This record gives sequence, C-alpha cells and structure tokens, in this order.
Amino acid sequence: MDRIEILENKQIEHLLENKEIPEFRAGDNIAVKVLVREGARERFQVFEGVCIARSGKGLNQNFTVRKISYGEGVERVFPLYSPMVNSIDVVRKGKVKRSKLYYLRNRRGKSARIAERQSSTEKKDNVAKKADSGSALPIEEDNSNEE
Repeated sequence: MDRIEILENKQIEHLLENKEIPEFRAGDNIAVKVLVREGARERFQVFEGVCIARSGKGLNQNFTVRKISYGEGVERVFPLYSPMVNSIDVVRKGKVKRSKLYYLRNRRGKSARIAERQSSTEKKDNVAKKADSGSALPIEEDNSNEE
C-alpha cells in the first residue's frame, strides 16, 4: 500500500467509529437517513429507494438512490462516508445482473420492478421444504399378494 491508501484507510476508520455501513449493491432497496438543516434546526430525513449505482474507491465511494415521489423520479448521489449520512438500512435485496441500473430511468410500473434475491441459507431451506413435502408422486403399495 502506498501512503495515500494508508491515510485514506485511517480516515475511513475514523469516520466509521460511530456508525456501521451494511453490505449492499445495485438493485437493493435501501433507506438512507440524511441530516437536514433548516435554519437553526437539524433533523434526520429518510430517503428510501433503489440503489441504482455504486462508484468510486476508497474514501471517494458514492452510491446513487432512485425513488418515485408523487409520480416523478428523484435520484440522489450520496458519498458513502459522508458525515451527513447518519445510517443506511437495507430494506430488501434485489436480484439483478448489472452493476449500473440506469435503464430503470426509462421504465415505469411493473417493468421497473426488481425480483428479490434469496440468500444461500434461504435457498437451502426452500429445497429442504420441497424434499420434505414429498413433491414427487406418492408411491402406492401393492397389497395384492396378501392371503
């Protein structure tokens, strides 16, 4: 590691002392609590939507969140390590095959939906349930040889 990376890592550790950033990626529905200043007052406002992109490296990481507000699409770009971002909560994990979901800007309604991603433990549980329920045809026993 060069000196710049070492300094960035120290700064990231300093910024993350009081908060935890969950693992999320494009396609996930996330709720971001943002510090809003209105005159002398400060409050937290939740911005909930789909993460359509992550970009940058190190201290300069950003993520873009898109939501539909009163029929109008709204996108905000948040710096990942910003002191203005209080917390990030993953509401739902989305199953997508791309890292940038800019095509959602042109979609409306059902075509803009994203399927939910299952974790590997959920998949194993579903397979076990199907095996236990006997989804195959039941085998009838032949009792004709009884005398």
